[in-house]
Amino acid sequence: MSDQGFVLKKNAQGSSLFKSKQPLLSHLDIELTERCNNACMHCYINLPERDTNAQGRELGTDQWKAILTQAADLGALSVRFTGGEPLLRDDFAELYLYTRRLGMKVVLFTNARLMTPELADLFARFPPLMEIEVSVYGMHADSYDAIAYAPGAFAEFRRGLNLLLERQIPFGLKSVLLPPNQHERDEYESWIRTLPGNMKPSYSLLLDFRTRRDNPAKNRIIERLRLKPEDSLALLTRHEADYCRAMTQFSEKFLYPQGDELFNCGAGHNGCVDAYGQYQMCMLLRHPDMVYDLSNGTLKEALTETFPNFRQKKASNPAYLQRCARCFLKGLCEQCPAKSWAEYGTLDTPVEYLCQIAHLQGRYLGLIEEGEMAWEVNDWQKRIQTFVHKMEMQASTEISQADLSGVKP
Repeated sequence: MSDQGFVLKKNAQGSSLFKSKQPLLSHLDIELTERCNNACMHCYINLPERDTNAQGRELGTDQWKAILTQAADLGALSVRFTGGEPLLRDDFAELYLYTRRLGMKVVLFTNARLMTPELADLFARFPPLMEIEVSVYGMHADSYDAIAYAPGAFAEFRRGLNLLLERQIPFGLKSVLLPPNQHERDEYESWIRTLPGNMKPSYSLLLDFRTRRDNPAKNRIIERLRLKPEDSLALLTRHEADYCRAMTQFSEKFLYPQGDELFNCGAGHNGCVDAYGQYQMCMLLRHPDMVYDLSNGTLKEALTETFPNFRQKKASNPAYLQRCARCFLKGLCEQCPAKSWAEYGTLDTPVEYLCQIAHLQGRYLGLIEEGEMAWEVNDWQKRIQTFVHKMEMQASTEISQADLSGVKP
C-alpha cells in the first residue's frame, strides 16, 4: 500500500474488494449531525444549529474515520453524507477527503448555505464522482426563508449554488411543495431547465413524521403541511405517459401480496450510521430495538449477525395482517416499519395516509375500482396482466404511428 498525494493505492490481490464477487457492503449512509442551520417546518430530523448537547454526543473525527475504513474494507463503493446539515461539521473537508482517499465515491445532501470557495475548490479538485444533492425551498427570499425559518437563508443558498455552478461541479436539485412556495412551482421548473446537466424537477412528496418521535407539536405541523392524497397523485402522474410506462415495468415485478414479512425492502443490507454511532437498518428507522451500537461492535458484525435477525421479524398487528399483508398494491405503498414507527411507535401499524395514496394510484391505473380495497381483491394477477397488456398495446400503437409519421415516439 502506498500513499501518493490524493490517491491511496492498494495491492489489488490483498484488497477485500477482490475476495468475493459480491461485497458485503456496497454503500453506507452517514448522518454526520442532526443539527441544521435551517429550522424547516416540515423536517423530520433537524435539531438547532447550536444544540451543544447534541454536538457533544456526536462522533469525533477519528471515530468517523474508523467507520469509513471499515466500510471501505467491506467493499463499499460510495458513502452519502447527510444530516441535519453535514457542512456544519468543522471536520467535513477532512472526512470528505479521507473518504475519497479510500477510493469511495461521495454523495452529499446539503442546503448549500455553508458552501465556501474553499469547499467548492476541494470538490472541483477532488470530485465526489456523484452529484451533490441540494435542497431548494423557494425561488425568492420570502418563500425560502419562511420555510427554512432562517432570515437570510435564501441569499446564502444562492451564493452556495453559484459556487458550484462557477466550478462546473455536478449537482441535482430537490424541492418540496409547501404553502409559502406552492405558487412558485412553474417558476421552479422553468428555472431548472436553464441549468446545466439536463436536470428534471424533483420533489419530496411524502413528508415524514419526526423519526426520533421527539416532537408531537412538530408532527402536527407536518401533518397539516402534507399534500392531500389527490394532490400527491396529480404530482406523481403529471407526466402521464412516463408514469404509466414506469408502472408497466414495475407492476409485474413488485405488485403482489407480501405477507407478514415486515422487511421486503433493502433495509439492513447497507444501512445508515447516525451522528452518535448507532447503526440503523435504514435512514428512517430509529426504533431503539432495531439499531446496532457501533461502540460495542463493527459494521461487519451488524451486517452478518444482527441485521439478518432483525429482518426475520414478522408483523403481528391484526390490522396489518388483514390489510397490508394481503394487499397486492403493497409495492406501490410507502408503508414500512420506519414509517409505522414514526407515525405510531410500532413497526406494523398501517399508515392511513400512505394507504390512501397507494389506492388512488391503483384506481388511476385501473387495477382496482372505486370503493374497492386492494386487500379484498382475489384476481389481482389477472388485473395486472390486463393492465400490462393494455399498456403494451398502447405503446405498440404509438410506435406504429410514429413510424408512419417519421417522428420518434
